[in-house]
Amino acid sequence: MMLKKQTVWLLTMLSLVVVLSVYYITAEPPKNDVASVDNEQNAENTDEGTNTTITQVSKDEVFEEIRLQMIDERSQKLEELQQMAGSNELSAAEKSAAKDEMERIQQIADKEKLVESLIVSNLGYEDALVQVEDDEVLVTVKGMEPTKANANEIIKIVKKEIGSSFVSVAYENNEEETK
Repeated sequence: MMLKKQTVWLLTMLSLVVVLSVYYITAEPPKNDVASVDNEQNAENTDEGTNTTITQVSKDEVFEEIRLQMIDERSQKLEELQQMAGSNELSAAEKSAAKDEMERIQQIADKEKLVESLIVSNLGYEDALVQVEDDEVLVTVKGMEPTKANANEIIKIVKKEIGSSFVSVAYENNEEETK
């Protein structure tokens, strides 16, 4: 019976990865894609001898790529924990700890999504990316000009929903050029 549950879970995760991959591949690039202009600028910068790097990936793609990496890492961790919980070689306490960890990981993912949606809807940012690691929360937002008031609002939202003591807020600007 446990093998069937593991098989269903694995197939579900694989299908999720396939669907996201197909969406990522078939999604049309954003209208503000400046890859061809960036190539010309990059060639000019190398001629001048500067160390400026031009990014050719839109910020939306960067956020989505990070989200996909987080999903993959969590899926691997959940798979390991599922195997531990289904193992006959471990004690009941170890199995219980594995199940508790699985629930904790799922709760963190749910809270990240909730905080992202609250930041976007309440504060009007284009996109938000929330990453929870241990007791630290990194929030990266894209859109409006950064202000201390908005940063404080983001911190309040994170502390209310996640309860973390250390919150870091970063802003992604809409410029494609980084130094």
